[in-house]
Amino acid sequence: MSRIANWLGTAAAAAVLALSLPAAAQTPIKFTLDWVFQGPTSPFLVALEKGYYKAEGLDVTMDPGQGSAGAVQRVATGAYQIGFADVNATIEYNAKNPGKEVLCVFMAYDFAPFGVYALKKSGIKGPKGLEGKKLGAPVFDASFRLFPAFAKINGISKWEHVNLTPQLREQSLVQGTVDFISGHYFSSMLDLKARGVKFDDIVAMRYVDFGMDVYGNGIVISPDMAKDEKAVKGFIAATLKGWKDVIADNKLGIAAAKKRDPLINEALETERLQISLQTNILTPYVKANGMGDVDPARFARSVKLVSEAFGLPAAPAPDKVFTNKYLPPKADRMIAK
Repeated sequence: MSRIANWLGTAAAAAVLALSLPAAAQTPIKFTLDWVFQGPTSPFLVALEKGYYKAEGLDVTMDPGQGSAGAVQRVATGAYQIGFADVNATIEYNAKNPGKEVLCVFMAYDFAPFGVYALKKSGIKGPKGLEGKKLGAPVFDASFRLFPAFAKINGISKWEHVNLTPQLREQSLVQGTVDFISGHYFSSMLDLKARGVKFDDIVAMRYVDFGMDVYGNGIVISPDMAKDEKAVKGFIAATLKGWKDVIADNKLGIAAAKKRDPLINEALETERLQISLQTNILTPYVKANGMGDVDPARFARSVKLVSEAFGLPAAPAPDKVFTNKYLPPKADRMIAK
């Protein structure tokens, strides 16, 4: 009995000592999304909820955003160390701020969700039908900002811009005060559907289908964060686990988004998530090469095209916009069956 008592006493002392030791230091990370909590960004929330970031030694706080340009600015200033933003907004920022580049370290949207949309009853059947028509769009909308490049490629020489808030964009198309609108495919299509428009009654012109082979959103990091290779690699590895979970079970993502915003429409966000996965993420390239990397030649072309569309004095070097040095091995990035 005395041996048992001694053993128990030693074990108890060890337990007390363990509890008194400080927990392993966690690197604090402020992370900003490009927009509100929705289906397409739910993998980040799942990774947070499931403790994937904690397991990588990261103490992550996650905030919604107000657009990609704003997310890039947040990261560039150091207010946030990591963000989720449109790589094309990153191209523009880096071209204007040499030596202070924000780096994209993980490409999430292999195909950008940009596009313009009209109603079939307008008689518009494709890009040529947009000649001389009214385009309704917020001035900061990524699809609107890239529309001049889309127009040039597709032989559209003139159009009239009507500046609209995001809340009035789809409503104005339905009411007929504009002829077509610009926006993310998984947003505009569903917002029109919510206003009683059937998918079959929409003429959707995704830029990727009409000569605009540009990339979309990715994970971006601040110049200071770029020095912490372990933290950046850990963030990417944890996020990948979140994406794999959500792809395997969409409900996990919607439940996580619902906790952050109880007012979201679960059915709508499920559809938005599924559209983003099918049209932006699970592309032929990603299925063959894994998530996160880019095709170097295609990326170089897209940097040049976007720089010309934005009227930048010069295109930044592709390696000043994107790097794959923080990515896990290809085998770990394979997310599609």
